[in-house]
Amino acid sequence: MKLQILGAFFVTLLMVNCGKKKSEVAVEASFDVDAQLAYCVEQTSKALKLVPAEGNIPRNIAPDSKEWRYVDYKDWTSGFWPGELWYLYEFNNEKEWEVSADKFTEYLRPLSVTPALDHDLGFQVYNSFGNGYRLTKNPDYKDVILKTADTLATLFNPNVGTILSWPRDVPNMEWPQHNTIMDNMINLELLFWASKNGDNKALYDMAVSHADVTMENHFRPDYTSYHVVVYDKDTGEKIKGVTHQGYSDSSMWARGQSWAIYGYTMVYRETKDPKYLDFAQKVTQVYLDRLPEDLIPYWDFDAPDIPNTTRDASAAAVVASALLELSTLTKDENLAKEYRNKGEGMLVELSKNYQSKDINTACLLHSTGHAPAGSEIDYSIVYADYYYVEALLRLKKLNEGIPVLAALHKI
Repeated sequence: MKLQILGAFFVTLLMVNCGKKKSEVAVEASFDVDAQLAYCVEQTSKALKLVPAEGNIPRNIAPDSKEWRYVDYKDWTSGFWPGELWYLYEFNNEKEWEVSADKFTEYLRPLSVTPALDHDLGFQVYNSFGNGYRLTKNPDYKDVILKTADTLATLFNPNVGTILSWPRDVPNMEWPQHNTIMDNMINLELLFWASKNGDNKALYDMAVSHADVTMENHFRPDYTSYHVVVYDKDTGEKIKGVTHQGYSDSSMWARGQSWAIYGYTMVYRETKDPKYLDFAQKVTQVYLDRLPEDLIPYWDFDAPDIPNTTRDASAAAVVASALLELSTLTKDENLAKEYRNKGEGMLVELSKNYQSKDINTACLLHSTGHAPAGSEIDYSIVYADYYYVEALLRLKKLNEGIPVLAALHKI
């Protein structure tokens, strides 16, 4: 009798597993999220010991080096390092990580009280002070975030309806006309947060306007995105769409599309307007449909030398994080399963084949920054690590039945 019961159990188990894709079974059976987060703690602990002086913030490591290149608080990537430290503090709940996160966060404080250098204030301040406030409720952090949102708002052009990305002469941007880059979608989260927490509806309206104008002008009929759209600064008329960091003006630059996926997922979360959910799903689908089998994109989906070109782990990490949230927002159960499975699959692949381990003290290898300029090609880059840790934390929370934006611990 026992043998019959045992046999029935294994037949049932086999039937269940046969009904799933191999990737689903592999993820459920073997992927240890805590182990990957512990690995990131170990790597980042080593990196912390290497920072040479006050004010230095890690940005990247070249493929033939073990040395970080450091930047100051003005660099657009400056918020990812303190943001990563806050995420690791959220994971392990150890005081020393809070101290380190606060130290590097404080380097960015001048951004809240100086004229806007460009649109990246969300990347810089929301990732650092924003995560710090979420975890500690330090009222001083809140004050910095609100001031920074007001600074970002100074770049909003009501004639166009979007935030100016680069307030300076950049090649092919028709300066002094108005340019807006896809990356800017991520910075809208700062405006949404400040509107809710600072009682300033104008910031909410700016964020919605930016999302709407971008949705209308930044995408081709197949829902792939331009990197940049240039508008007439006085009339708001679209002058042209170009791809500054992608292969060509008609190509799908991987990280640009990842910003679109992450950005419109966030805009739907903040507005609950179903048009943004529909759009997030459309810009996601074209990305998923064109991915290589291992789920990690080449730096541009239309690069002519695929497969003999570099990947972009940073785009994969951004999309993995976005998909895990999108899986909780979509109304379609089949899409929810697909997004969850693909997001997990990306993290499995990154963890298995892209971790830096003994090569250097970053978390991930093989990101691509600005290929047309020959910059950061096949590097370890801090924003890849930031979104990798964020995605791992989101997966951990989903596995534990916690909302992806909630604090992991009651700190």
